[in-house]
Amino acid sequence: MITITLKPKKEKSLLRFHPWVFSGAIQKMDKKPAEGDVVKVVSSRGDFLGVGHYQIGSIAVRILSFKDEPIDTHFWMRRINDAYQMRKMLGLINLPQNNMYRLIHGEGDYLPGLIVDIYDDTAVMQAHSVGMHLIRNVLAEIIVKVVPEIKNVYSKSETTLPYYAPIEKEDGYIIGKKSDTFMAVENGLQFEVDWLKGQKTGFFVDQRENRKLLEKYAKDRSVLNMFCYTGGFSAYALRGGAKLVHSVDSSAIAIESTDRNVRTNFPNASNHQSFAEDAFKFLDSCTGEYDMIILDPPAFARHKNAIRNALKGYQRLNEKAIQIIQPNSLLFTFSCSQAISKDQFRLAIFSAAADAGRDVRILHQLTQPADHPINIYHPEGEYLKGLVLFVE
Repeated sequence: MITITLKPKKEKSLLRFHPWVFSGAIQKMDKKPAEGDVVKVVSSRGDFLGVGHYQIGSIAVRILSFKDEPIDTHFWMRRINDAYQMRKMLGLINLPQNNMYRLIHGEGDYLPGLIVDIYDDTAVMQAHSVGMHLIRNVLAEIIVKVVPEIKNVYSKSETTLPYYAPIEKEDGYIIGKKSDTFMAVENGLQFEVDWLKGQKTGFFVDQRENRKLLEKYAKDRSVLNMFCYTGGFSAYALRGGAKLVHSVDSSAIAIESTDRNVRTNFPNASNHQSFAEDAFKFLDSCTGEYDMIILDPPAFARHKNAIRNALKGYQRLNEKAIQIIQPNSLLFTFSCSQAISKDQFRLAIFSAAADAGRDVRILHQLTQPADHPINIYHPEGEYLKGLVLFVE
């Protein structure tokens, strides 16, 4: 195993169990590792710090274990089984009203670079590191052994792997074969999941509990669901008794998916309408007809260099929504940018409210559900931030 030695005093984050080694912290390597190799990391004094996957880029090593142990089939089996047992404890397995959940959440499950979402009997696996991609067949075999209900494993990493990695990135089934779309069930509602062409693994599993909360408040409200994607929030609003639901997304494909999901769950719904339009243009055309608005945009900042512009984007978007929403209304607003902290997001919303000149109170502070756990030593894992605001 190749050994990577850190510069003096650069071991502090690893001693606090943060699972990333940045390239600037490396002093030397006894040999040049290939991308995806398992390497040993030691301090400048030679003290063992951890073992992990090597990768070219800013994050040079993702630590798999802070123990000096072999990273073999038994290691992967133990980690995946631990993740599965926790989901069983959470009560997410084999539910008639919910057949999708996240099995592996990267650093949150001590498997950095790996995401696995479950859709009934299919696991959709997404590698964010070369190391995880190279062992995808091993991981797939283990998932099928550990999770008895899984019959198919689909690899969907073409868009998440480093673009410069000289490896085969083609998506496809590793185990089994099933149609590339099917109807999944979430809290009793049916949604079309397209892991072939859809974003993430095909569905935004992370908003499950927040959609349920919105349903509680939707009765008799006029709802605007911005960045609707597949219409998750729209369907919950309709089931909650909303008198009007408008779904907006710049993608015509997303709007088609939203319409199909609404028809599946509410075939006779005449109070839903969708619009394939730019978010800001749509908000500019609004005349105060909504008393519930959902803002769930895609990540405005995917890296630290984009934070400043992202915060301006969140502020501008929320200011417009606060300006047009009716008095005594609810605004559900989110950021899924890992690079944006909770405090930064909240400050952007504060600035938006102040500039809009409205009285605003926070009713709920939202985050990702329990099957998207946050490693306490890796605060960056808390990527989903949300606020429910009462706008007077």
